[in-house]
Amino acid sequence: MKNGIYSLLKAKFLINDDALKNWKFIVFLVVLGMIMIANNHQYDAKNYKITELTNQVKELRSEFVDRRSELMKLKMESTVEKKMETRQIFPSEEQPVKIIVESKKDKKSFWQKLKIWQ
Repeated sequence: MKNGIYSLLKAKFLINDDALKNWKFIVFLVVLGMIMIANNHQYDAKNYKITELTNQVKELRSEFVDRRSELMKLKMESTVEKKMETRQIFPSEEQPVKIIVESKKDKKSFWQKLKIWQ
């Protein structure tokens, strides 16, 4: 047992006659380890990018909500009225008049009726 551990520590399995098999396996393990490390680095980079983009989406969404609420306040009649008062434009005291626009079909019938009356 002592001889086996001693030969392992001395790495005699790398210099024996059949050491080529051992070297091929060791190189395979090293390459496999390097591939695993590279894959892990790519995974971490993608994770960081996803986290960054998620945070950016949250920021943009909150900015959108803020701007939308700001726009709603600006569109309110009271806000528009206050801004117009600074330009000496005041709201009308008369009620608005409804304008009815006839379609082309109605116009033709109107002109036809007009010809009938002539």
